Amino acid sequence: MHAPLYLAPPSTDRIREHIHAGRLGAIVTPSSGNRIPEDGWWAADSGIFGSSYVGDEAYMRWLEDRAEFADRCLFATAPDVVGNAFATINRSYPYLGRIRRMGYPVALVAQDWLEFCNWWDWDDFDCLFIGGSTRWKLSPAAAVLARVAASIGKWVHVGRVNSLKRFRYAARVMLADSADGTLLANGPDKHLPSVLSWPRHLLAEDAPSLMDARELVHDPYDGRYQLWSRPAGAPPRRAAAPEHEQLTLV
Repeated sequence: MHAPLYLAPPSTDRIREHIHAGRLGAIVTPSSGNRIPEDGWWAADSGIFGSSYVGDEAYMRWLEDRAEFADRCLFATAPDVVGNAFATINRSYPYLGRIRRMGYPVALVAQDWLEFCNWWDWDDFDCLFIGGSTRWKLSPAAAVLARVAASIGKWVHVGRVNSLKRFRYAARVMLADSADGTLLANGPDKHLPSVLSWPRHLLAEDAPSLMDARELVHDPYDGRYQLWSRPAGAPPRRAAAPEHEQLTLV
C-alpha cells in the first residue's frame, strides 16, 4: 500500500528533523515566516485559504526569491479562489507559466465544480492539488479527477488531511502522492507521533479491494468538518413557477 508524504510547516526542531530524514515534507507559505529546510522535500503554498494572504504579485516575488530551492520543491500552487473552479481557472492561468519558468513544478488547485469546467488543460500544470469545500473534496467527482491525474503522471496532493481515516482516503481512493493539514500547525508536539504513525498503519493493512475503494468514496467523512447544508429559511433549489407562468401542453 502506497503512503503519501505528509507535508507539515517546518516550525519546530523535531518536525525539521523528520523533514531532513524524509519521513515528512515541508509546506511553506509567505505569511508563515518559516524558512525552507536545509534538506528534504518542500512545497510552496500561496496561503490564500488563510486570512493573511500577501497578494498575487507579492507571492510571485516570494517564489522568485526562493527559486534556488526549486529543485527540491514538489510543487508551487498558483493563486486560486476558494470554492470556485471557474474563478480559479481565470485567476490561476496567468501564473502557471510564470511559476514554471522560475523552475518550479506548478500546481493547479482543484476547487468545487472543476468537473464541469472545460477552460483548462492537463498539460498546463504538473500537480493537481485537491482543495475546495469538504463536501466537494470528498465527492466521487474529485476522486475521479485525482485518479485521472495520477494515471497520466501528475503529482496529486490532497489538502485538509487531519486524521488517519482521511489519510487512508487520500491514499486509497485519490492515489495521492502527498497530503497536508492543520494538525501539526495547531499542535506539533501533541500530534506529531500520531501523524508519523499513519504511513505505518496504512502499509500494514491489506490492499483494498475495488469494493473497499467504492465504499470509501461514499463514506469518507470523519466528523472533523462541517458539511454544507442549505441555510434555514432558504428557498428550495427549484421553486415552482407561479400559476400564471406555467405552460399547458395541448
